[in-house]
Amino acid sequence: MKEYGTESIRNVALASHSGSGKTILGEAMLFVTGAITRMGEVSEGNTVSDFEEEEIRRNLSLSTAILPVEFQDHKINILDTPGYTDFIGEVISALSVADSAVLLIDSVAGIEVGTELVWNYCDEFKLPRFVMISKMDRENANFTAVLSSLEQLSGEATFIPVHLPWGEKQDFKGVIDLFTMKAREGDGTSSADIPDEYVDQAEEARIALVEAAAEGDDALLEKYLEGEELSSVEITRGFRAAVKEGRFIPVFVSAASDAIGLAPFMEALIELVPSPADAEPKKAKGAQGEELLENKDSDALAAYVWKTTADPFVGKLTYMRIFSGVLSADTRVWNHSRNEEERLGSLYVMRGKEQISVETLHAGDIGTVAKLGETATGDTLADKGHPIEVVRPEYPNALFSVAVNPKTQADSTKISPTLTRLCEEDPTLSWNQEPSTNQTILQGMGDQHIDVAIRKAESKFQVSLETEVPRVPYRETITNVGHAQYRHKKQTGGAGQFGEVHLRVEPLEEGEFEFKNEVFGGAISQGFMPAIEKGIKGVMKQGVVAGYPVEKVKVAITDGKEHPVDSKAVAFEVAGREAFKLAVNDAAPVLLEPIMNMRVMVPEANMGDVLGDLNTRRARVQGMETDRGRSIVTAQVPLAEIQRYTTDLRSITGGRGVFEMELDHYEVVPHHVAEEIIAAKAKGDQGEAED
Repeated sequence: MKEYGTESIRNVALASHSGSGKTILGEAMLFVTGAITRMGEVSEGNTVSDFEEEEIRRNLSLSTAILPVEFQDHKINILDTPGYTDFIGEVISALSVADSAVLLIDSVAGIEVGTELVWNYCDEFKLPRFVMISKMDRENANFTAVLSSLEQLSGEATFIPVHLPWGEKQDFKGVIDLFTMKAREGDGTSSADIPDEYVDQAEEARIALVEAAAEGDDALLEKYLEGEELSSVEITRGFRAAVKEGRFIPVFVSAASDAIGLAPFMEALIELVPSPADAEPKKAKGAQGEELLENKDSDALAAYVWKTTADPFVGKLTYMRIFSGVLSADTRVWNHSRNEEERLGSLYVMRGKEQISVETLHAGDIGTVAKLGETATGDTLADKGHPIEVVRPEYPNALFSVAVNPKTQADSTKISPTLTRLCEEDPTLSWNQEPSTNQTILQGMGDQHIDVAIRKAESKFQVSLETEVPRVPYRETITNVGHAQYRHKKQTGGAGQFGEVHLRVEPLEEGEFEFKNEVFGGAISQGFMPAIEKGIKGVMKQGVVAGYPVEKVKVAITDGKEHPVDSKAVAFEVAGREAFKLAVNDAAPVLLEPIMNMRVMVPEANMGDVLGDLNTRRARVQGMETDRGRSIVTAQVPLAEIQRYTTDLRSITGGRGVFEMELDHYEVVPHHVAEEIIAAKAKGDQGEAED
């Protein structure tokens, strides 16, 4: 592959709902430009971008693949993103390094929830975008219906067709190109006059295109209003400016499986999509505060790591977007995110899993390097003397959790580093050790997301894991003042043990724990107080009522007794522990449960079903609103009721509902629910005792 400068590069993310044709569009572009000699099919698992074992097994894109398409002395870096909402983290990472996006919409299914979701992320990144109405060769394809529904995506932008379908359904043979006013058959490399039956429609659509182009440039608008005709060059220039500002969205049509409509589409990508040099500068944090990176070779190096993968053959692969400067092979760079030096070996441009060696990556380009030691996703590589960190995108909170356990003893020694490496690859994955339940928790965006991670742990890292529904991390606390005393006395032939502790517990409004010595007259020596506190803290970890950690408690040691010979630290530790248990039971103990803030977005038709379901989950609805035909419900719901809400919501809404949630606070569990939790704990303890 030859070397491309910044002006000759286009970074384009393909994003949409799953099944809209992103992968096959990328495949067709490679085929039309001669990069591959035969088009693969998703169903056969032989496409360039779906090369991972799990993608082939599921016939589903699970991660973003890079497809560099060389066309008319330009390189179009196509980022083929997953469409399934569980893998939204991959989409966010791709959009953060793209300069534009193409949203594919199925000509039959129309706008789907995944498309709405990625549209909103494109808004966040302020990306110019195209709409591609795909699969125009399907039996029930309806260009007009899909075009009229596009206003659901945005009430601000205007959607302007730049290609019209030449035929529909099985008779779809090409596109009517409104820039050239030619009919372009097949892949679009050949053109002819517009058939008579399409002339009126094309001329009407051409007027809308010319008006949009005129609005993109004041000089062109003045010329147009004076009745002068705009040249094709002027139309392209004005429309490019309008597209960059986001006021107008070009609409294309294609049937990628038959490679129809691709050449004029790629021409439009080159003409209308901003090069990295023309794109919005990237925000970064420098030594003097915020910096804007303008994708210039002449500036200092800033290479942002947006993706890392573990390859069983070449090891760790690091994907980078060069936002500033030039990166060369066999050089040393500084990771300012981790304050470590990294030595780069060979540089590669990826085409799916194929590594194409290159000597240099110019500003704006995307490439990879293998076997970096410390660098992880989100880091920035730069010159040592120019500290800089590219601002990372924000990722959504986890929506689905599982408790993971190693299958064998050998797996148990590798579980922590394996989970850490999985989470380094995917920013929407996270794991932690939950102290209240003593479980290892893996969190992600949905059941498929977690399932893929578990399978990846086995196939790439040879670690077998089992999963189960995690126990809810309840807490215990008290609501009243409680008093208790306990004497520990033990005589076993030799030296005895003696310790007596009197204590008081009371609720603590601020902080988690407070320990106070209120003993007067030396009834208990000061030297035994640490042992008493140790015993109490041990009980607080294990729980008193239902086996969950105790929090927000103040403990005051009020009195006690000691023996001049038999009193030992261990005796007072036991006495403190048992006295604390009695005092907690005397202080009206309660269970606390995590309450989540939820925001549920569903089609209006599903609003009633979703509200009814939330009411069965002890939800407190905070508000309801509508936005472009979708209903949005905000509510506070106990975590115990929504541990599998991702799956349940998809079932209720036919996959069109999405939600987000985050922990808000803990509050008291209702009495009847707490009784069930305590009874289950007692039953579990009894079963363990019998075993």
